[in-house]
Amino acid sequence: MENVIIVRYGELALKSTGVRNWYEKTLVNNISAMLEHRDVPFSRISREWGRIFIESDDIQAAKAAADVFGVVSTSFAQVTDASIESAGALCARLADGLITEGQSFAIRARRTGNHVFSSRDVGMKCGDAVWAMLESKGITPSVDLTDPDREIFVEMRQTRAYVFTETINGVGGLPLGTQGKMISLVSGGIDSPVSTWLMMKRGVEVIPVYCNNSPYNDERAHKRTMDCIKALQEWCPGHPLKTYEVPHGANLVEFINQCSRNKTCLLCKRTMYRIAESIMKKEGASGIITGSSIGQVASQTTYNMYAELYGLCIPLYHPLIGLDKSEIIDVAKKIGTYDISIRQTGGCEAVPLHPEVRAACDSMVLEEGKIDIDSLVRTSVENASVSYPGL
Repeated sequence: MENVIIVRYGELALKSTGVRNWYEKTLVNNISAMLEHRDVPFSRISREWGRIFIESDDIQAAKAAADVFGVVSTSFAQVTDASIESAGALCARLADGLITEGQSFAIRARRTGNHVFSSRDVGMKCGDAVWAMLESKGITPSVDLTDPDREIFVEMRQTRAYVFTETINGVGGLPLGTQGKMISLVSGGIDSPVSTWLMMKRGVEVIPVYCNNSPYNDERAHKRTMDCIKALQEWCPGHPLKTYEVPHGANLVEFINQCSRNKTCLLCKRTMYRIAESIMKKEGASGIITGSSIGQVASQTTYNMYAELYGLCIPLYHPLIGLDKSEIIDVAKKIGTYDISIRQTGGCEAVPLHPEVRAACDSMVLEEGKIDIDSLVRTSVENASVSYPGL
């Protein structure tokens, strides 16, 4: 019996024909990269209207494909020809041992293509075949279409029928690589890896930028950040995360010595934006991703977020802006970065005792007038190093 993995997608189906074709091809390439990365054997990946099929006898292929951005769900299915009789026989074989005495069952059937029968016909005939098999085994059949103990799914297409018993939820979103590139300001905390992942889920290729605050941070902070990026790389094999590490400690020294102490964090964030913008232009990217969430820390009050951007013309994306911390933590646990992000570090020693929480929008322009901000940004970018964590 031939086995395949059925891969279903969502938003792709709403695109125009040309765009949909491009998205599907990108999704197939990403699925192939994920299977190879996880050493899951497969012989071929093919496309039909509304579905992608992976030819593999390994159920791990269904689990791996479900973790690819753009995939809504997957199922490990057995294949037969597109006739009610063949589908019914296959349903009966799958039900043998699956449904036991006292358990109810339901057949969930859907049909695509031109056939002389309807989806209802498929469900009834396949149900009859399962019923007869159970009776032959001395099991009293019971059908419950509302809340059955066991479900058998039949997907009848033009030339083949697919029968399966389980659907694995996928990560959803859009295929990675279909929405261009963006810079992501990444630290080892809980928020920025989650914001990065959420934009990857929307099809954006990310270029992480880590501003290293040494000597105000210790090596533990550096390692935690690199490990978070490694965890993110697991979600995007075939798309290496080109990571910039930018020396930022000297900038903090200037802020502390030359500017109002309570505005150090705001100056830090504005300079990070300027650094990220410079790298964005260098990489041909189209935006900058942050982990900001309103009110979560002093620099993320609405007043300060306005002041941080005042006078700058930078395309910023804040995917976490309206989320509670608990919601962010839930995603972090799901994507595998939470346990890394909660590792203890020494914290940033440059944070002032009483940070500004209600900065006037133009105050940062005045503060930057006390230093040569353009020179600081230029030197930081020139001294940045590039690596590929996780590869």
